[in-house]
Amino acid sequence: MILIKNGRLIDPATGTDAYRDILVHDGRIVKIGFCGTLEDMASEALSYFGGELKEIDAGGMIVAPGLVDAHVHFRDPGFTDKEDIFTGAEAAKRGGFTCVVMMGNTEPHMDNPETIRYALEKGAKTGIRVFTCANITKDMQGKELTDMEELLKEGAVLFTDDGKPITDEKLMRAACEKAASLNKVLSLHEENPSFITENGINAGEAAANMGLTGSPRDAEISMVKRDIEIANETGAHITIQHISTKEAVEMVREARKANPRIHAEATPHHFTLTDDAVRVHGTMAKMNPPLRKEEDRLAIINGIADGTIETIATDHAPHTKAEKEQEFSKAPSGIIGLETSLGLGIRELVQKGHMDLITLLSRMTYQPADIYGLTMLMPALEPEADGQIVFEQHRLGRIYEGGPADMVIFSENENWIVPEKYASKASNSPFTGEELPGKIYFTICGGEVFGESEN
Repeated sequence: MILIKNGRLIDPATGTDAYRDILVHDGRIVKIGFCGTLEDMASEALSYFGGELKEIDAGGMIVAPGLVDAHVHFRDPGFTDKEDIFTGAEAAKRGGFTCVVMMGNTEPHMDNPETIRYALEKGAKTGIRVFTCANITKDMQGKELTDMEELLKEGAVLFTDDGKPITDEKLMRAACEKAASLNKVLSLHEENPSFITENGINAGEAAANMGLTGSPRDAEISMVKRDIEIANETGAHITIQHISTKEAVEMVREARKANPRIHAEATPHHFTLTDDAVRVHGTMAKMNPPLRKEEDRLAIINGIADGTIETIATDHAPHTKAEKEQEFSKAPSGIIGLETSLGLGIRELVQKGHMDLITLLSRMTYQPADIYGLTMLMPALEPEADGQIVFEQHRLGRIYEGGPADMVIFSENENWIVPEKYASKASNSPFTGEELPGKIYFTICGGEVFGESEN
């Protein structure tokens, strides 16, 4: 049993921002009460259930729902020299995340029941809630749809070929029609390869200085335009992944006025950095889609602030040190992000006055959980009259009595230094050594406390 005392409870799903105590037992939140009012209840519960009481004094700290990231690469199976499901989960815990969705560019891909079962079974042993996507096309080749219904039955929560766009318009339409019939989201990597000479860097001055042409903004704009039109025609739910251009943000904004089934996500690196970062950080600032211009960065921030962009996702993309030490054109794209996401959000979005903390947390908790229908089964508090235990679906990314005890406890204004050694196997980040706010003390998932952070 856990008693969290004196914390400032922020639950964006209900708009709660108040000082409360929280009593946790058997993986769920038993009671939320005014500070100092739950000690007697805790004592009575202990006398009835037995066991020990762990007290966490959260005075001066924020108690929020465990963070939710619907876009991570754990490289497992197939590329476990970069990351595996266990180390990826440790990075998530370090960053305050209790729920993640793995992408499917593994080997084998997430296009078959066996691989999905493997990922979910391994994920169930991590201590956090690990979900997985299924691929839209077989072997991510963009030629033939997977058996989406079968993969959904195996436990996939969304469909994506992240890392590769669906360039065939007819196939994309078929995918949208099928996903709409299943009421599941297609999460789309929107970069038309026919526009791109070298990916990972924005087409512009920074690329030219390196003797590269890079990736023009039209690569994203053209596909976002096409896929919004197809989604509108088919009724499909779509998410524009890791949005990077001001034009794409505006297209999503306009589309959402009439169609709330259009969604977008933004990464911390796209709302923090511009393509100038490539001059400073080299391959550590190489990613797909690339970092763009200051006007794009500000458009993304405005989109997060006004709800055009409903989710913040890290696109956590581990690579080995040797891979990232290659020359720019040969190094793989992507950076890790789970351990720095909250700190960057507080520094870039809250402390700079773009939004309040509850808005930031909404984009990192219940909104992604709701878009993708992330839930968990828990036994009902009261059995049936015949004594049968009934299981109920509980939504994630929120704090409520009877719900799962998934929380992050952090100090909003206490700074920490991003260490050279991460919980992730990888260290490919341009933020290593930076000072960030939002020191995380505890990540709690299903009532299990993952001890004071080493941040």
